[in-house]
Amino acid sequence: MRNYFNYFTEIEEYFWQKRGAHILVSTLDWAVIETWQRSGIPLEAVLKGIDRAFERWSRRAGRPGRIKSLLYCVDAVAQVAEEMKEAAAGARVAPAAAATTPFTGTEIATFFQRNASELRVASQATATNPALSEAFADIASALEALADQQPATGALGNLEDLERHLTVFEEKLLAALTQATSADELVALRREVEQALAPYRRKMTAEQIALVEKQYMQKKLFARYHLPRLSLFYLPTSLAPQQS
Repeated sequence: MRNYFNYFTEIEEYFWQKRGAHILVSTLDWAVIETWQRSGIPLEAVLKGIDRAFERWSRRAGRPGRIKSLLYCVDAVAQVAEEMKEAAAGARVAPAAAATTPFTGTEIATFFQRNASELRVASQATATNPALSEAFADIASALEALADQQPATGALGNLEDLERHLTVFEEKLLAALTQATSADELVALRREVEQALAPYRRKMTAEQIALVEKQYMQKKLFARYHLPRLSLFYLPTSLAPQQS
C-alpha cells in the first residue's frame, strides 16, 4: 500500500517518468497537485489519470513536443476519480483494517517545532507590520502547543485531526498575507496565474480553476515571506531520528 503522505512526490516522480525527462515541476503544477490533495482525490486516481492523458496525447498524430504541465491531465484525473467513486459505490464495503501512521509523534513534533521557529523568524522580519507579525507569532505558538501534545506514536485518526488544524492555520496565514499585500500586487499575481492557465481553461471546470488559482496565490505569498507549509504532506523523511 502506498504511503499516503508521499502524495506530492509520487505524482511528481510519476510525471517525470511519463515525460521521459527529469524537469522541475512548476509552481502552477504544485498548485494543481494541492487541489487534487485537498479535493480528496486518491493517489491511484491521479496516476491513472496521468496515464490516460498521455495516452490521449500519443493518439493525436502529428502533435509536436511533449506534455509540459500537469494542467493537461486535470480533465483525465477528474474522469478517473469519478469512475473510481462510482465503482466504489457499487462495491461491497469490506471491514477496515487497523490503520498505522507513517510518522512517529517525535517526527511530527520536530516538524511542528521547525515550522514554528521559521514563523518566529518571519514574525521578527515583519515587525514593521504589527498585524502580520502577530499573525505569524500566533500560529507559531499554536504549532508549539501541538508539538507538546504529540505522543511517541499516533493513530491515523489523530493525524486526520492534526491535518484539519494545520489547514485552518494555513488559511489564517493566507488571510493575513492577502490583507497585507497591496491590490496592485494581488492583481499582478492573478494576471500571472490566469495567463498560465489560459491554454488549459477549456479542459477545466470553474471550480478547478478557482482552486488552482487559490493554491497558486498561496504558494507565491508564502514564498515571498519565507513561510513554511504546515501540512503533514510536507513532512520530510529527513526529520526521522537517526538510528545509532
